[in-house]
Amino acid sequence: MNALRQRFFSGLPVFQSGLAVTLVLSGVVGATGAFADDDDVNFRPGNLLVSRSVYDNNRANVVVGAPLPPNCVAPNCVAATNDGSYPNVWNNVLADASFGITAKIVLDQLKPTGQLVNSLEVPNSSDRGTPPSKDQMVTSFSSKSEISLNLSTDGRVVTFMGYLAPVDVIDVSNSNTPAVVDPTNPVPGSFSRVVAEVDEHGRFQFTKTNAYSGNNGRAAILNDKGGANLIYTVGNAGNGANPQPNGIIIGAGAQILTAEHKPLVAQDPGLPTPVGSFSITQLGLKADKVGKDTNFRGLTTFNNVVYTTKGSGSNGINTVYFIDTTGFDSNGKPRACPNGVGVPAATATLPSAPIFYDATQLQTNGVVPYNMCVLNGFPTTLAKTSTAFPFGVWFADAKTLYVSDEGNGTTTFDPVSGKYTAAASQTTAGLQKWVFDSSLGAWKLAYVLQAGLNLGVPYTVKNYPAGQNPKTSLPWSPAADGLRNIMGRVNHDGTATIWAITSTVSGNGDQGADPNQLVMITDNLAATSLRAGESFTAIQTARSGEVLRGVSFTPGTDRDQLADDHAHDHDHDHDDDNNHDHERHADAD
Repeated sequence: MNALRQRFFSGLPVFQSGLAVTLVLSGVVGATGAFADDDDVNFRPGNLLVSRSVYDNNRANVVVGAPLPPNCVAPNCVAATNDGSYPNVWNNVLADASFGITAKIVLDQLKPTGQLVNSLEVPNSSDRGTPPSKDQMVTSFSSKSEISLNLSTDGRVVTFMGYLAPVDVIDVSNSNTPAVVDPTNPVPGSFSRVVAEVDEHGRFQFTKTNAYSGNNGRAAILNDKGGANLIYTVGNAGNGANPQPNGIIIGAGAQILTAEHKPLVAQDPGLPTPVGSFSITQLGLKADKVGKDTNFRGLTTFNNVVYTTKGSGSNGINTVYFIDTTGFDSNGKPRACPNGVGVPAATATLPSAPIFYDATQLQTNGVVPYNMCVLNGFPTTLAKTSTAFPFGVWFADAKTLYVSDEGNGTTTFDPVSGKYTAAASQTTAGLQKWVFDSSLGAWKLAYVLQAGLNLGVPYTVKNYPAGQNPKTSLPWSPAADGLRNIMGRVNHDGTATIWAITSTVSGNGDQGADPNQLVMITDNLAATSLRAGESFTAIQTARSGEVLRGVSFTPGTDRDQLADDHAHDHDHDHDDDNNHDHERHADAD
């Protein structure tokens, strides 16, 4: 069981990565795909780090007609419709809502303008079905909310989440965890969720958790300020019937862990330890499915406060939240938001311990007491009727907040115009700029940045099908639907540069498997209305069989280094220019 230290710590610097996971070094993959020696692995402070999932495109991964999920028990079985060949393999999700296949994770170091420096493959095992014998981690290829990246509070390491499993295992992302088993989960088997840390020399550490049973961990931040050793994580749990077991309820949402330094095989994490809890009953609304109001995805910290987002699933509220650590009033309500909506107190500190919850209330009220608030000014509409789908969060300063919206995922397509019309007509998808109104004590939406994203307009990817998917009768070619994970930097000239990972719509059986893009934009920080000329530029596009997931600065980045490197990068980029050219289902992602 994780032993949690009772301390208080400071927050992230202004350039810290947006929302959004312990292992052994395998090497660097360069542009040629060859591995280099471990000693050659170095991340330069101020560069970008992007996480990439790579599918091995092995047709033998799935046998047509075989039962899905593997080893399922009737009546929870369906027949596979496609073999493991990419991209047709993802049509199996149309039959098996839990369908996914584990894949390796690659971390790409890029210059801020997108040029590849080098790549590091996260340790993994390709011996399918064999229990892991070393520290390693994989992701579920089509799970769009996984492997987001975040710098630690001290900027020393980057953290992200995945699974302790081999490559090419089916439906791991909806499996149980070893200590939290839901007998109604149609996916048999169990796999630990894992938090990885990577430092500036490419060295890994891993920490196991039994949280997020039945679903996926999405983001993690290590609080390592002043010698702290705590990890904050967010994700979703549950893939079975209602009511959910107690372990599923306590293993959802926001969690706190003590970072481990032992090998994974020697770790015994025990039951999950929630650090944040929210219920729509805090807003006077009728309770819905217990444990699903905290289906969190994005994660960041700023000024000693943990922030997260919810933007998927049909329960709860799609909005921006924060954890209140200032205690409770005489009625047992969070001091920062006795009515469920508020702003953090100036005296806030980062969490140092889990919630000491009342186990007798888990089945009726979830994890009690509730210590989370909707950030004042952000939506309070129920998810089932919401048009908000927030994902990434980045604070430029105390009064300027950027929030990404991934879009509604609607695949309405017009063959005459060649556009996904529902995606193209969205007004809030993309990058939202929010400003704080001190007189109201609330955040207000200033404008939405969309130019250059070409929402709803399909683009071509080399070696990717250009025709129609016969299973959906829609074009394979993806189109941007909005943005997911983000991070940013404040520049010396009063602007902010934001990097973001795109979400997509397409005719793919699982749009989380679409090759997507890394885009960037520079915004005037003081502006409160949209200015002409600000437009996104795509600086990386995933290749066929690959997807981009998270973006942060490299391990070892701090504020002073970043400012110095920004000017230095401009000089070198100029020289370079002269020389050469899954939400698988409602509760999943």
